[in-house]
Amino acid sequence: MKTAQEYFDEYALSHQNETNQAIHYICVPLIFFSVIGLLMSIPATFLRDTFGLYNPLLENWAAVVGVLISFFYLKLGFWHFVEMLFVMLLCIILNFWIGNNFNLLYVSLAIFVLAWIGQFYGHKVEGAKPSFLKDLEFLLIGPLWVIQKLGKKK
Repeated sequence: MKTAQEYFDEYALSHQNETNQAIHYICVPLIFFSVIGLLMSIPATFLRDTFGLYNPLLENWAAVVGVLISFFYLKLGFWHFVEMLFVMLLCIILNFWIGNNFNLLYVSLAIFVLAWIGQFYGHKVEGAKPSFLKDLEFLLIGPLWVIQKLGKKK
């Protein structure tokens, strides 16, 4: 497995244009957020019945997938794991609020579609294909790359 820096360096190759980067700072977190919302929209009766999960923040497919992808981030480094765990928990809490006040599925679908349109526009401006077309792991690297880039701008 590549190191986090190797992933970041390779990801950065197709994210040199400032406009594309700015779009990514907005759209990558929105896509991640909307995927969490889409996962939370899937009925979780199986989780409740099989594992006895009765906490609304835990009894959803986003929590299950979050645990699974956390191993990827942990392999990249403890602090990458902590950063992404915080992001995942924040996304679950915010999506839980949206689900209590709006139709979570529709809101998540709208965010997902609009953010992907933004992403592909950014790559058109960049003149480079999205990294995930080469390696699907870059779908998990994108949010972490944004955190790292924004953290260095302080």
